[in-house]
Amino acid sequence: MSSLKGKVALVTGASSGIGAETARYFASLGCYLSLTGRNEANLKTVAEECQQNGLPKDKILLILADLGSEEDVKKVADKTIEYFGSLDVLVNNAGVVYPGSIETFTLEQFDKTFDVNVRAPLQLTHLLKPHLIKTKGAIVNVSSVNGVMAFPGVMTYCMSKTTLDCLTQNSAHDLAPHGVRVNSVNPGVIKTAVHKRGGMTDEQYAQFLKKCERTHAMGRPGNVDEVAKVIAFLASDDSSYVTGELITIDGGRHLLTVMAPEKTE
Repeated sequence: MSSLKGKVALVTGASSGIGAETARYFASLGCYLSLTGRNEANLKTVAEECQQNGLPKDKILLILADLGSEEDVKKVADKTIEYFGSLDVLVNNAGVVYPGSIETFTLEQFDKTFDVNVRAPLQLTHLLKPHLIKTKGAIVNVSSVNGVMAFPGVMTYCMSKTTLDCLTQNSAHDLAPHGVRVNSVNPGVIKTAVHKRGGMTDEQYAQFLKKCERTHAMGRPGNVDEVAKVIAFLASDDSSYVTGELITIDGGRHLLTVMAPEKTE
């Protein structure tokens, strides 16, 4: 993935989880970074880690933003182009999740979920399209296995990720004649803070991770680096003939319609 060296990438939701690891990995490959997130302290820490991975400080732009805000999304696009003058890679990673079923969801949660998980990637893709066309760049949307199969208790999140997958394939079709590729990664359970931010207690999260031993064919949840490396592949010239794909990185979660037997050790 040496083709990413010297390229400019915008990574949303870069202050934690998959976004933070993607930033660190891109930095190790020499990719210039525009990083956005809501937690300023975490964002600065990620920037320091990117420098430790060999990326000069002046090749890292930090933008504090809430992608639930239309104005902040535009700010992210404008500041990125103003600072770097071009864009090669857009990684739409920022996402939120709220618990809720058809009986318990709220319209407020629905709106907040779709604002961040769907509208922001759509808006950024639209705003940055001219710049990506100039560089014949790539877009990677961070979706979820929740986009390709149903899960109880997170209905609006599942709906948002299915819609994001639709955006991936439709924009891939529209942008292919311009040389821009668009793909999606659809992780299973990855060990990040997103579930706790969605309302899980430490005990609930521990039980959730334990359950993954039975719900994922490989018998474990995933790690952020396992997703970041696939994102980098899709962003690089190594995947030059790949577009419109939804790539599950889920340890075989989508293969199981029932829980696997408990391990006997």
